[in-house]
Amino acid sequence: MLIKTPAKSTCKEHQVTDETVYKQRRQIIKSMGFLGAASLLQSTQVSAFSLFGDDEPEKFVTRPLRFSPADKYQSKDIVTPEEKVISYNNFYEFGTGKADPAENAQSFNVNPWDLTINGLVDKPISLGYEDLYKKLTLEERIYRLRCVEAWSMVIPWVGFSLADLIKLAKPLSSAKYVAFETLYDPKQMPGQRNRFAGGGIDYPYVEGLTIEEATHPLAFLAVGLYGKTLPPQNGAPIRLVVPWKYGFKSIKSITNIRLTDKKPPTTWNMLASNEYGFYANVNPKVDHPRWSQASERRITSGGLFNTSRIPTQMFNGYDEVAPLYASLDLKRNY
Repeated sequence: MLIKTPAKSTCKEHQVTDETVYKQRRQIIKSMGFLGAASLLQSTQVSAFSLFGDDEPEKFVTRPLRFSPADKYQSKDIVTPEEKVISYNNFYEFGTGKADPAENAQSFNVNPWDLTINGLVDKPISLGYEDLYKKLTLEERIYRLRCVEAWSMVIPWVGFSLADLIKLAKPLSSAKYVAFETLYDPKQMPGQRNRFAGGGIDYPYVEGLTIEEATHPLAFLAVGLYGKTLPPQNGAPIRLVVPWKYGFKSIKSITNIRLTDKKPPTTWNMLASNEYGFYANVNPKVDHPRWSQASERRITSGGLFNTSRIPTQMFNGYDEVAPLYASLDLKRNY
């Protein structure tokens, strides 16, 4: 399948990362111990570091992440500064505030880890922590991320195609959907211990895609960003990235992927079905019941609450997925 390169956008002056932000980033990286981290744009071999300090050696990760930049997946948009991507998150397992995950997730232990792929497959798979980096070829993909709350980012992920992983499990022809489940560990995740702190969600967090969506070339499993291992607040050690859908579909800290013949339940749809549909495709013509989806606040080098907005694109600009929904009314199937 031919993957279109998104059209080059016209960037205004305030959208360009300035030199001060860049220098601050380098100083922050140095102060946190990220010594020797290479630029994604300069090399295909990048040093990967976790955000855990070296005073916790059992959790500290320093290993080369070898991956090949996939040119056909590179966005022409200005990449969001790393500090904002790792500090402004929705991950209710660690609190409902945007800064809560970065504050509350730093002791989150991701090694050992067990990711299972089962259900309607001929060859069930179990992947340990090391397998997440070694089982499949890693690549870089720069994708737009559009939150249902009408803000957006542009993030350089490192990971592998979801379709490639599903293929290893040899799915049966009866498989129609793919269900995902987040780790359930109330001891480590304060939002799972307290219903108020966790936003009223019944955990574990669950999500789902059709088999056609899950095997589309754009569907991605990320194990890193900015050439480093995935920070805990961003969904370590492995998360889904579905760039044409609202961000809540891109489930974090996945422990189980199950192929099924029935549409799986999804967390936000169960919580408020009139607001969050199963498909959740980015669609500027279908508003959220409480706000417009026609435009978005792109988080770049300015303040997090920069009032400038850009028009939202159908499917977040990834028009190549449109054939997946040719027979659906996307206003009814939101």
